[in-house]
Amino acid sequence: GAGISLGCSRGCGGCVPMALLPPDAGSARPGSPAPPGRCRCRRCAAACGDPGARRRVGPGLAERAVRDPAGFWADVARGWLRWDSPFHTACQPGEPAGSARWFLGGRLNVSVNCLDQHVEKSPDRVALIWERDEPGTAVHVTYRELLDLTCRLANTLKKYGIQKGDRVAIYMSVSPLAVAAMLACARIGAVHTVVFAGFSAESLAGRILDSGCKAVITYNQGVRGGRIVELKTTVDEAVKNCPSIQHVFVAQRTDNKVQMGDRDIPLEEEMTKADSICAPESMDSEDTLFMLYTSGSTGKPKGIVHTQAGYLLYAALTHKYVFDYQQGDVFGCVADIGWITGHSYVVYGPLCNGATSVLFESTPVYPDPGRYWEVVERLKINQFYGAPTAIRLLLNYGDEWVKKYDRSSLRILGSVGEPINKEAWQWFYQVVGEGRCTLVDTWWQTETGGICIAPRPSEEKAEIVPAMAMRPFFGIVPVLMDENGEVIEGNDVSGALCIAHPWPGMARTIYGDHQRFIDAYFKPYPGYYFTGDGAYRTQQGHYQITGRVDDIINISGHRLGTAEIEDAMADHPEVPETAVVGYPHKIKGEGAFAFIVLKEQTAHADSIKEELKTIVASKIAKYAVPDHILVVKRLPKTRSGKIMRRLLRKVVSEQSSNMGDVTTLDDPSVVKEILDAYQKYKEKSSS
Repeated sequence: GAGISLGCSRGCGGCVPMALLPPDAGSARPGSPAPPGRCRCRRCAAACGDPGARRRVGPGLAERAVRDPAGFWADVARGWLRWDSPFHTACQPGEPAGSARWFLGGRLNVSVNCLDQHVEKSPDRVALIWERDEPGTAVHVTYRELLDLTCRLANTLKKYGIQKGDRVAIYMSVSPLAVAAMLACARIGAVHTVVFAGFSAESLAGRILDSGCKAVITYNQGVRGGRIVELKTTVDEAVKNCPSIQHVFVAQRTDNKVQMGDRDIPLEEEMTKADSICAPESMDSEDTLFMLYTSGSTGKPKGIVHTQAGYLLYAALTHKYVFDYQQGDVFGCVADIGWITGHSYVVYGPLCNGATSVLFESTPVYPDPGRYWEVVERLKINQFYGAPTAIRLLLNYGDEWVKKYDRSSLRILGSVGEPINKEAWQWFYQVVGEGRCTLVDTWWQTETGGICIAPRPSEEKAEIVPAMAMRPFFGIVPVLMDENGEVIEGNDVSGALCIAHPWPGMARTIYGDHQRFIDAYFKPYPGYYFTGDGAYRTQQGHYQITGRVDDIINISGHRLGTAEIEDAMADHPEVPETAVVGYPHKIKGEGAFAFIVLKEQTAHADSIKEELKTIVASKIAKYAVPDHILVVKRLPKTRSGKIMRRLLRKVVSEQSSNMGDVTTLDDPSVVKEILDAYQKYKEKSSS
């Protein structure tokens, strides 16, 4: 049956069903391809008879992944990845319970899986289409060209002392060179940490210091939405306080000159001198591939660590099956490489599968709100994967910007980063997809490595419920937990969303702080991975994500700890106390609403508010700036001094009639005080 291996005809045990092979598996190994509809051994290249192996994904794969996860993932890993040395153990339970290590003993190189194996077969296949900021100036990069770029960049890093295990920060706009920088690190065994090129110098410095980076790779400037972004200037400011940085590699995105210092190295100049062949470092399956910083509820961003084989396999498999990727498709994920979506579905997943991946440098509204759809028409994109924030924004501009362009190439639409509301889902489905494209609302996190819950894969033509993630991916076992830490059985129930079994793509630790990793993800519900999200399981057993259950807000798909914003605002000498909560925002999904207490009631409150916004923009990023700042006399605190943020959330979401239990407040009269201040603020704002 589908997904069940019958064993190699030569008895070597290496048989893998065709259903579990990557999209272009035909001639990846020695020997001739197996006849259509037959199974093929990846160890000895023999063909054997499994007539059902090419069948579409059915319940067989999903059922086996839950029943025999180690066997399932072992088969997939052997068929999907190119190994230097085979693994001896597919899965070893980790500490804490609920975590695991994968493919022990195995060795491979991620860049070989993403580049060399495709260059051997189809060197002139397009790997990347760089949709630059200016429309109509797309650059096509073949797998051969990307391998050349990667090797030259890798040799340049080695020349300047970057070795296996060293950390390298990448602060670049979306471009082939940024992708090559990631792959060059992977090739020599260095660990990359990509920092979104919209982050401030202070945010960049914090990540460099925490990870101990030895070098930064950046551009002189970035270009986005018709505007110049000063990247090198930001890096210069950041590295002033980063003693671990030995070199800053500077590439040229524009023709403008920037100041170059003693540790600055002109990247392209060095790459032209470098050898175009770089021997790949053979890496252990569990060696670190990259770190990516995400927000924590404590205020200090945490470096999420992903490893080599498990992450790559999970990104590639989800890319193939969630989006029904077929060889020859043009895959358009419009995320920035600074986020996990860009890592998994712009770079690693598509390139491992030999896909053509679009790099989108611009914005949804530059030069006009038809940009996405003009790109779809011109590049003939088959899968379009974007954020609900952008969809909500474009919805407001009307249908004509969409209908102006031919979208007949589209087959799959996807949303990522936050739950999508029904109005946006319907518009995306009916207007953009003309009611004929499959729309997958995907749920996952930086920590999960890839998509965990989505409507596809499923049985053919299975129902898709609007605005719902619905079905767990192969090997993902969601459970809902109650307040007492007990599993909630049955359907039509809500609870905290946890995952019961480990999977290869899951993060392994928080860099330099494994205890924090345990406390955040495994301590709340021992033996389970705690997602931090709540979910509803429908009468039919499908999953709907209901939002965060901790102090994290999701602004335009970017997770941000409220404590981070509070810590930034606390630097203002006139503001002794702050509390930030999320509130529903029509475009961004959620926005930040700040309550502040001033040292003394002053007539300069408005100027203090502006100063606070500037501080948040410079310490974190512009997207983190609160939309609203309300001055109050005091904050609602318990007798032990803890701020009751749930009450503030009730105020800003206008649920003041249902405040719940306020008896633990030091002075319950503070609630009316804040409600009155909020009412006055609202009236003033509307007038």
